[in-house]
Amino acid sequence: MVEALSVLVLLGTGLVAGVLFAVALSVMPALIAMTPERYVDTHRLLGRRYDRIMPFIVTGSIAIDVGFAIRATGTDRLLFAIAALCMAAVAVVSQTRNVPMNRIVKRTRPQDLGPDWRDPRPAWRDWHLVRTCCAVAGCALTAAAVVLS
Repeated sequence: MVEALSVLVLLGTGLVAGVLFAVALSVMPALIAMTPERYVDTHRLLGRRYDRIMPFIVTGSIAIDVGFAIRATGTDRLLFAIAALCMAAVAVVSQTRNVPMNRIVKRTRPQDLGPDWRDPRPAWRDWHLVRTCCAVAGCALTAAAVVLS
């Protein structure tokens, strides 16, 4: 059972870190380069499935990291606990910063954009980079803890 959960937590944290890294490295620069109208249309297409699946993967990873932290001792316990905190930070930033911005963009009609439109892309990018760093750290810490346990 421990081996199966180790694989699951490595898969979960790796998926989250990989997806967020890919968005930061490639998707976000492309979205920033677009006109506001094209950005709104493209954003709607990109976010359809992430918003449904990512919370489950993040939450599952947190739960397994916490479970391992409870049963581990020494350095393993500390690594799993900090990894869980990093992944919890991903969830908090996502739900309190990025997801609310996503909802606003999804309700926006490209033809309604005017000169007073507040472009969410710079703030979204900044918060996305915060959660990406947390996810990469969480993945690395989880991997180190699994190897050491």
